[in-house]
Amino acid sequence: MEAYTSFARVYDTFMDNVPYGEWCGYVAGLLEKYGISDGLVLDLGCGTGSLTELLAQKGYDMIGVDCSEDMLEIAQEKRIASGHDILYLLQDMREFELYGTVRGVVSICDSMNYIMSAEELLEVFRLVNNYLDPGGIFLFDMNTVYKYRELLGDATIAENREDCSFIWENTWYEEEQANEYDLTIFERAESGLFRKYTETHFQRAYEIGEVKRLLQEAGMEFVAVYDAFTEEAPRKDSERVYFIAREKGKKAICQTIS
Repeated sequence: MEAYTSFARVYDTFMDNVPYGEWCGYVAGLLEKYGISDGLVLDLGCGTGSLTELLAQKGYDMIGVDCSEDMLEIAQEKRIASGHDILYLLQDMREFELYGTVRGVVSICDSMNYIMSAEELLEVFRLVNNYLDPGGIFLFDMNTVYKYRELLGDATIAENREDCSFIWENTWYEEEQANEYDLTIFERAESGLFRKYTETHFQRAYEIGEVKRLLQEAGMEFVAVYDAFTEEAPRKDSERVYFIAREKGKKAICQTIS
């Protein structure tokens, strides 16, 4: 799971084309649709905290969990600048722990695709179910098999900026339903010279039916799956989909984090 070390320093630079405001509006809209308009929300795989900050701005009490210390350092800098009371925790989503339950859990930017086996994804879902309030909502996105196979495939993506650049080389493994991408990053140092860093990331593609089954096996109620940024059913060529599941099974009132 270790990733986003060297890349963390330039992550926000290369993600500046992502319309986080629109993404936040979509996520918050779905949370409200399913009854979560305020209260405590966990951002699982929060990265540098871009969505976490925007949800806090909308009035949610936010917790962010990520396994990359480098990404969380940047998230902490944003928290200090904004003044939002966000709790960040350095934890692996496969074994995260909270002090109580939350009203909602969100996870975007294909964080769940980093879980490389169905057994580990099931454990993540069980943990989410455990830390949700009775009837709480779990909302997350995933890249689709179509996107990995047909669009990323064996493609090479490169981008050059004034102070940094990257080369992103993809390899798709059909049998494993896994995508490997090798990142080569060049970052300008204070001396004016460029330093080279390399990272390798792995993501796994899951069929919608398998995700639905795992959610139900984890004890959750599967609610819906949408083509990203719509409330329509996924298409054969959907690149990203959003899942909504609901906590099921808690009989007692759980103590939430204050």
